[in-house]
This record gives sequence, C-alpha cells and structure tokens, in this order.
Amino acid sequence: MRYNSSDEFQKRRLLTTYVSVVISISLVLFFVGILSILLINSNKVANHFKEQIALTIFFNDNAKPIEIKQLKKSIIIKKETKHIDYISKKDAALKHSKDIGEDFMDFLGYNPLLNSINVYFNSDYVTPLFLETVKTNFEQKSFINEVFYDEPLFELLNDNINKISKWMIILSAIFIIIAVLLINSSIRLSIFSKKLIIKTMQLVGAKKSFIRKPFIIKYILLGFYGSFISISFLLFLIYNLNLKFPELKLLENPEEFILISFFIFISCVIITGLSAFFATQKLLNLKTNSIQ
Repeated sequence: MRYNSSDEFQKRRLLTTYVSVVISISLVLFFVGILSILLINSNKVANHFKEQIALTIFFNDNAKPIEIKQLKKSIIIKKETKHIDYISKKDAALKHSKDIGEDFMDFLGYNPLLNSINVYFNSDYVTPLFLETVKTNFEQKSFINEVFYDEPLFELLNDNINKISKWMIILSAIFIIIAVLLINSSIRLSIFSKKLIIKTMQLVGAKKSFIRKPFIIKYILLGFYGSFISISFLLFLIYNLNLKFPELKLLENPEEFILISFFIFISCVIITGLSAFFATQKLLNLKTNSIQ
C-alpha cells in the first residue's frame, strides 16, 4: 500500500513538473509571438496612420464648378491618391456649428467657410518632400485659395514611427534572449529533479547517449505542446483584434501568421532540445559523490 501511495505521489509530482514546463514555455512563446506580430505589423500600422493625414485644398468662392470637377478627376486618377472627400461650404458650416454647439452663421450673417477637398494619399508616397511638392503645385492654380496639411503632426508621426521601430527591434531581441533563458532554466530545474534517476542509470552501465535520448525527446515533445498552446492563443488574439480593428487587415496575409508560427515552433524545438541536452550532459558529467 505504501508502495502504491509513493508511486502515485511520484507520478503526480512528475506530471506537475511537466505541466509547469509546458505552461512556462507556452507563456514565454506567446509573448514572443505578440512581439513578432507587432514587429511585422508595425510598418502596416505606421502606413495606416500616414494614410489618415489629409491634404486640404480650399477653393475661392469664385471657383467655377467645372474647374473643381476637373481638379477632382485629375487627383483621383493619380496612383498616389488613395481617396478624396469633397466638402461643400454648406456641409462645412453644419459640421462647424455642430462642433461648437451653436449656429455661427446667425451671428455673422453669412457663411465664411470655403468649399474644399480632403486628399488622402497612399502611404508609400506620404513623405515631407512629396506633400510640399503637391502643395506648391496646387497653390499655383488661380481658383485655389489655400492648401493645408498638418505639418507638425506629420513630423511628430514620422519621428515616433522611427523611434518605435527601433525600440521594437531592441525589445524583440531582448525578449527572445529572456525567453531562451527562461525556457532553459525551466528545463534544467525539471531535469535536475531527476538527478538520482540519471546517476542510477549511469551507475548500472547505461551509455550517456542512451540516457540523454529520452530526456531530449520528452522535452522537445513538451516544447511542441507549449508551441501549440501559444500559437492557438495567438490565433485567437489576432482574430479578435482583426474584428475590432479591421483597418489593420491582420488576417489579410495569412502567410505572416504561418511564418510566425513556424518561427515559434522551430525555435522551441531547438531551444528545448539543446537545453535538455546540456542539462542532462551536465548531470552526467558530475561525480556521483557530488549528487545530493
């Protein structure tokens, strides 16, 4: 009875050890996956914000409808243009009145606002030089009153994009190193708990390669389980983020997720295999009397 009780205790202890290793691997890989997604999609996010910057063209009151129509057509057909929004002076007045909470035209007696077009460009073309060139070209037309874009906002956006990209690369590298150390530490602790079994096998004449092999296979298999769990959670996260932020188009290129999943799986197999090998090898190289 005592033997059965002790045997069951050892089985539970072993199962608990394996579960803790799988959980630690899956959590670490999950955060590595999140960083990988952010790194891959950081450019996509930056492009999304670039495409929200509008170049606003204000027309003179005496601008002819045919001139405005022709300008709109010439802008739309350009490959640089993503889309345009025409805002009449009437619509602009209604929006402004709604924003300030009162009808300002009752006070002024007239509508001082101008007809305008908001032009949004594809992200590849949104650069300071391009925007300034387009602005200068439009300002030369006699029926255009003013051309405006939020230059300070654009400069701030560019600076922040560059800073975030650099920090994302640095953080990703740091976190990958931490992930390797944590997974390695978990496996080493788990294998070290079996030091007596390893030394007993060695004392009865088992070869080092024979002793190492089942440990390496076991921890690679545990790494596979951890990878599967982390990838499943990543897929769940991406799916929900895509529902909330469809403009980011996170599922538009499934090969990105496949690439991340492949990276996680291969990395985990290599890390767990090498960690199990070196941890087992370290115990095998210890003298018997140093095992306590």
